[in-house]
Amino acid sequence: WGDPHYGGDCSGVADRLAAGVTAIYSTERAFAAVTEGGEVVTWGDGHLGGASSAVADRLAAGVTAIYSSDHAFAAVTEGGEVVTWGHVSHGGASSAVSD
Repeated sequence: WGDPHYGGDCSGVADRLAAGVTAIYSTERAFAAVTEGGEVVTWGDGHLGGASSAVADRLAAGVTAIYSSDHAFAAVTEGGEVVTWGHVSHGGASSAVSD
């Protein structure tokens, strides 16, 4: 539904959204869903949070919370790690403040 440039096309991840989704978050042009197991599934504009492949291994399970800005997401894991993705100038890159 809607414009694919604004997250309106989730067909690429639809099988992972078919059951067990507990919450959905958004940026201006992307969505992030959290499943019962704490996996994060993203879609929409890749530059604004719709592509999380660079951090996918850290989002595969155990995510307990997600926060979003207009162009980036931040996830908190069970172990207290903060994982960010999205536009690097809008909070999507936290490497400068990580260990």
